[in-house]
Amino acid sequence: MGGKYYEEFNQGDVFKHQPGRTVTETDNLLFTTLTMNLQPLHLDVEFAKKAEFGERLVNSIFTLGLVVGLSVADTTLGTTVGNLGFEKVEFPKPVFIGDTLYAETEVIGKRDSKSHPEWGIVFFEHRGVNQRGEIVVRCRRAAMMRRKPKV
Repeated sequence: MGGKYYEEFNQGDVFKHQPGRTVTETDNLLFTTLTMNLQPLHLDVEFAKKAEFGERLVNSIFTLGLVVGLSVADTTLGTTVGNLGFEKVEFPKPVFIGDTLYAETEVIGKRDSKSHPEWGIVFFEHRGVNQRGEIVVRCRRAAMMRRKPKV
């Protein structure tokens, strides 16, 4: 399924994305080391055992990227020009290795582009939820979207 064009989004639309994805140890280890994040909470089992949660935490930037990625097929696949920015990124609950994350996206606004009349800007709120129904990440994103081609 391809993404939607600017005209196809309406404020208040909510998309519940499928499938979910279970976070593996390899995901966390690879992402954390590729991004040079040396935080032992992500890498060191013994260190994490003595920390507040008693186990390793999944890298929060991986969590953000995964949840936004889960939204692409239903919203922006092939129809986005690019991201304009993220704001108000929150991580209300930790993510652990073995958690399964699900995503939903709400359209919180849209407007015409002032500089490119062939495009429009859509404002999304992405929410990531774990298998217990707890919100683990929430963010707002502005995306420059293509308009429907004239036929």
